[in-house]
Amino acid sequence: MNIGIFGGTFDPIHIGHLIIAEQAWQSAGLDEVWFIPAASPPHKPGQGITPAEHRVAMVRLAIRDHPKFRLSTVELQRPGPSYTVDTVRQLCAQHPHDRFFLIVGGDMVNDLPNWYKIEEILQMVDIIGHARPGTKTDALPPEIEEKVIWVQDPVTVNISSTQIRRQLARGASGRYLLPEPVRKYIKGKRLYGT
Repeated sequence: MNIGIFGGTFDPIHIGHLIIAEQAWQSAGLDEVWFIPAASPPHKPGQGITPAEHRVAMVRLAIRDHPKFRLSTVELQRPGPSYTVDTVRQLCAQHPHDRFFLIVGGDMVNDLPNWYKIEEILQMVDIIGHARPGTKTDALPPEIEEKVIWVQDPVTVNISSTQIRRQLARGASGRYLLPEPVRKYIKGKRLYGT
């Protein structure tokens, strides 16, 4: 199978995440997309992250109606920082007959040269990039640029989990920004100051 892996804190998962995954799935002809909540993202040290049980529950609720979306807790089961190279290495070892593609936003594609052990990552997977308007990639090194498959004509939603957390804390409903089951879960569990 061709499998897209989509990592993040998903704190909370929102409509923008689902749009990126759906368009990567369709554009690259993937068989499945696996959502992988991070345990301890190395690029967010010391930041308070909602406990994993809630983030996993929200991802599960958000993707439950999509027949090709799956939840993987591989990073939550591993101690230490959630380095992408470790996740890719583990998945490739556990599923040697499958081909993996790493799904990332356009801004993260531009940051790929700074990723921990990017050379090793690129030996194991191709990248599916979801560019936002204004994303410029002409500065990418050729060895990275040739590994990137861009989503054609991407629909972009310029929202972030940080922005949604702030709005929820101010009493906003989160309606239309969050999948409805996720919005109800957040309210029921009183997350993010709701």
